[in-house]
Amino acid sequence: MLTRRQILISAIASIAGGTLLKKADATSAKNQTHTHTNPSSKHQSKTHYTPVVTPNGLRLPYKMKNGVKEFHLIAEPVEREFGPDMKVKCWGYNGQTPGPTIEAVEGDRVRIFVTNKLPEHTSIHWHGIFLPNGMDGVGGLTQPHIKPGETYVYEFTLRQHGTFMYHPHADEMVQLAVGMMGFFIIHPKAVESPKIDRDFAIMLHEWAIHPGTYRPDPAVMLDFNIFTFNSKVFPAIDHLVVKTGDRVRIRIANLSMDEHPIHIHGHSYRITATDGGKIPKAGQWPETTVLVPVGATRDVEFIADAPGDWAFHCHKSHHTMNPMGHAIPNTLGVNQNGLEEKIRKMIPGYMAMGETGMAEHAEHVKHMPGPKNTLPMMMGKGPFGNIEMGGMFTVVKVRDHLRSYDKDPGWYEHPEGTVAYRLDNAL
Repeated sequence: MLTRRQILISAIASIAGGTLLKKADATSAKNQTHTHTNPSSKHQSKTHYTPVVTPNGLRLPYKMKNGVKEFHLIAEPVEREFGPDMKVKCWGYNGQTPGPTIEAVEGDRVRIFVTNKLPEHTSIHWHGIFLPNGMDGVGGLTQPHIKPGETYVYEFTLRQHGTFMYHPHADEMVQLAVGMMGFFIIHPKAVESPKIDRDFAIMLHEWAIHPGTYRPDPAVMLDFNIFTFNSKVFPAIDHLVVKTGDRVRIRIANLSMDEHPIHIHGHSYRITATDGGKIPKAGQWPETTVLVPVGATRDVEFIADAPGDWAFHCHKSHHTMNPMGHAIPNTLGVNQNGLEEKIRKMIPGYMAMGETGMAEHAEHVKHMPGPKNTLPMMMGKGPFGNIEMGGMFTVVKVRDHLRSYDKDPGWYEHPEGTVAYRLDNAL
């Protein structure tokens, strides 16, 4: 039996958790027209490799100086819009989280300047990269900490290729929790065979951002409420746009507190590499879901041979949702007739929810306000209605006649007779 206290908690959580910003519908329209500020098809002809696309992110530029590639990272507080009307006060690099993707080639000599504009000291670790011990970036162990206002220089020759990361090794619990991480991609010196046509990089992260607040809570160990691809939630995450027949690689990195099973619809991929190196072809295996452990990367490859709009998401179901109340009573199957009116006398605007499931939350977006700077539990509108997702979810868009990778092609037009349909007459 529900106690009066539980009912009140449920009522408050329903108003806050139903939460549900009116602007989410408008943002869902962006689902069709995402911009892609990463390498275009024109750029790809200038290198012997296919440049990496970091959805909703950027690449770090460099300058050549006496045969050395020079990069400059600035560790600093940043503001990141995770989704419609949710801006988060994070720490990152060069104005964003994750930081800009570093791309270089096996054999390159690199010199990376790291300037600290944070309110505390930091360092930077080149996760998975083979280098001299003094360049490894562990504050207090392999180098002094980089104090606020200081710039340190890291210089080494790249002796391997693959998908790697950079992140602090100083006050790591706080600095990782608030977004300090990025990709370091090293392309092989030789031309890859078979050729990769589209190459994407996605950083997985999870955050504790309490309703109505703006700053991640680094003290939370388990109860996270925001789950992101490249510090964005669905439907604000760029789609992965490819042509039919493209060989696609997705590089997935995880610096969160949980492993994530990343699933693709309509295709299977082969796990071709980890941050430890390339997996020999005989050791690769097909999967539709790749488990990405904490502190690791996984490269997966597939041939985009099935046109359509294919979901790509974490398969932990709470990780494709946004904030929800975890402490409220379970009202699934509970007849709340008569209670609603009584509770409204104490809490104006209360709406009984959850008796038949949670899909109704997607509709409440249109008329129920929620706490400031807090996303609806589920968002996104597709060609057939509400998609009812959030968090770690995006769409791989495969098209037969794609003119440009740089423009989202809109929703897939299904050939006649290929869409599930309602049966009007009962069997």
